[in-house]
Amino acid sequence: MRDLVGLDLPLGPQLFDELRRCFDRGEAVTVLDQRLRDPRRDEMLKVVAPTVIVDESGLRHRWEGLPVEDGDGLVVTTSGTSGTPKAAILTWAAVLASAERTMTALQRERRTVWNACLPATHVGGFAVLARALLTDASLYFGDPDDLASGATNGATHVAVVRTQLHRADLSAYDVVLLGGGPPPALRPTNVVTTWGMTETGSGVVYDGRPLPDVRLAERDGEILVASPTLLRAYRHSPAPFVTGPDGADDWFPTGDAGTFENGRLTIRGRMGFVITTGGEKVWPDDLEGALRTLPDIDDVAVAGADDDEWGQRIVAFVVTSSLNNALWDQCREAAATALGPWAKPKEFRRVAALPRTSNGKLRRDEIAHWV
Repeated sequence: MRDLVGLDLPLGPQLFDELRRCFDRGEAVTVLDQRLRDPRRDEMLKVVAPTVIVDESGLRHRWEGLPVEDGDGLVVTTSGTSGTPKAAILTWAAVLASAERTMTALQRERRTVWNACLPATHVGGFAVLARALLTDASLYFGDPDDLASGATNGATHVAVVRTQLHRADLSAYDVVLLGGGPPPALRPTNVVTTWGMTETGSGVVYDGRPLPDVRLAERDGEILVASPTLLRAYRHSPAPFVTGPDGADDWFPTGDAGTFENGRLTIRGRMGFVITTGGEKVWPDDLEGALRTLPDIDDVAVAGADDDEWGQRIVAFVVTSSLNNALWDQCREAAATALGPWAKPKEFRRVAALPRTSNGKLRRDEIAHWV
């Protein structure tokens, strides 16, 4: 059994140097979120349960956590779109498998320099650091609010979420790796979309195609994954592995609904959030994508509310500066055109903002409480 080292450091060179020291010692790490305040910080410390904490002075302090097994490399919390937060345990072998496959898939003519701008407390941000730690990639630490300057200063690759994609000019990067939710229909040619989750060790599907040695299957509408990048277990419970189509019992049920046909993955959304209205299924991601095509819609989320007549009625929460009530008719028309008449929202609520995680995903658990 080994220590789990909690790195209580901001994103930057000091964090990376401490990460390298831990790796050289064979220690497992977890990056603590410095944005959190008590009691939320205490709650998340109990979730990841480090045995040692390293602060910005470089000192190590014992903490009443739990040791990890030999070979474990990373303990990282799930992004928390719903339910109680959990922490996944990834071995160093799984972290290496992810880094190597990503670098092979995204290598371009120039030597790879990643602009590290995503929080390393999440698996997508940590994966950027791991690519420099475990492969021949380099890192650039710049202003996360000025992503365009990263390319000016030599960064060739950057991983972003959808919000960042719209806020910055990223055209000078060789590769823009886009995660954190469904991608826009139209995107620049240097953008590579990724699908994955904490439990898969970051993205394992690029532009709909699985990375080498990543196996996908669909069972009863749910996507299953078997991959060398998968978690070993959760911090306080075993991983819910299932038997896959090959008879092996190392497949992870993702909770994402979709199809895998002709070597290409299509994701519909989280299975727990599908809306059944009048006997028809409506996937929130599909409907939100249709509504976002309207120029007056700044942001939108949909949820299902219990309804005696329809089973569930669709409620749309809309961020807009428009005061034109005709917008609601336009929303209904866009829904009917894209998905069918059953997808028309029956209720609209104007909101100032939508709840999102730090990496841009909708907090659908909170939105569900709004209905």
